[in-house]
Amino acid sequence: QVLRQFVRHDSDTVNSLVLERSMNRVQLLGRVGQDPIMRQVEGKNPVTIFSLATNEMWRTGDSEMGQGALLLLCTLGDVSQKTTWHRISVFRPGLRDVTYQYVRKGSRIFVEGKIDYGEYTDKNNVRRQATTIIADNVIFLSDGSVREKV
Repeated sequence: QVLRQFVRHDSDTVNSLVLERSMNRVQLLGRVGQDPIMRQVEGKNPVTIFSLATNEMWRTGDSEMGQGALLLLCTLGDVSQKTTWHRISVFRPGLRDVTYQYVRKGSRIFVEGKIDYGEYTDKNNVRRQATTIIADNVIFLSDGSVREKV
């Protein structure tokens, strides 16, 4: 499906149009930051919006020591973590409604979609940029009521 999308551009070497495959695909696994809200701008389709946190963890000072075919990992240092927040928008009618109804703060979910960069003007008339993940698939992994042990 995704690979069937094409972008047209002018070739520098040949004075004709060339079809080029491109892909805009995102997969995220994380926890929901707040209960979803549904918004509808006049004349447009409704959208369900929520935030999703993803975490990266690493140890500072990791070092590897090799001994023949055996590789030993010696861990030195502290564990560090970085949380990244993503704005998720769901436009697809069936998925939009199910997501709004069942996703809750703390839910662990998997989201597939595409990344969208947009601009808007805030209430102070300042131009802002926004990055949004447009979800076309959401998989519910937990309801958020029971925290899983890590």
